[in-house]
Amino acid sequence: MKDRYLEVTFRKGKPLAAYLYLPRQPGEKSARTENAGAGILIDYSASGRPIGIEITAPLAVTPAALNAVLARTGLEEVAPEELAPLRAA
Repeated sequence: MKDRYLEVTFRKGKPLAAYLYLPRQPGEKSARTENAGAGILIDYSASGRPIGIEITAPLAVTPAALNAVLARTGLEEVAPEELAPLRAA
């Protein structure tokens, strides 16, 4: 997968959880997960590369908090419109 994308799971019309898929090699899977605080978990591949961001509290996570985590891992920040699906419900 070349591009990142956001997948949101809804329950009763409200976002329950979300996952920001990061670019990864075909077949690459999570080998470990790190708690980044504030409802954010980072999934890493066996090689130590971040491959996804779990958002366990989608209504509480702000773009600024997510961007701080992305910056800490050396990844490009998200634009507010990328997180629009979280605010749509």
